[in-house]
Amino acid sequence: MTPAEKRKFLRLDSLHLLDYLIIDDDGNECDYSMGRTLDVSLNGIKMETIQAIPAHSKLIITLGIEEDLVDIAGDMVHTQPTDNRYVSGIEFSKVSASDRAILRKYVDEFQARKESLLQRNDFPPLHAKAI
Repeated sequence: MTPAEKRKFLRLDSLHLLDYLIIDDDGNECDYSMGRTLDVSLNGIKMETIQAIPAHSKLIITLGIEEDLVDIAGDMVHTQPTDNRYVSGIEFSKVSASDRAILRKYVDEFQARKESLLQRNDFPPLHAKAI
């Protein structure tokens, strides 16, 4: 029996977790919450959240890998409600050169982890419940 088969509840790899801050049109900080990375590239991120993010929102997303954290500004491109959660596409709008290096590391690590889990058929489903 593999570890995936013994596990009663899915554990979400910490690499999938992120936090975000919504910024209003006047540049004020609004809602702060957490989400889960579903996919990521150097240009944007697909994330799952419990709370709806208003259309056309500007966000600051914090991604972390090992000891490195990076705050990346992005714009909401689309969002879709799914099973009491929301899947949103965010296009990165400002990424400094130093932040891009950390982002590249995050993307590479996320893709490698995703490939490993897919090969073992252990990638958390889109709406996995973690405990």
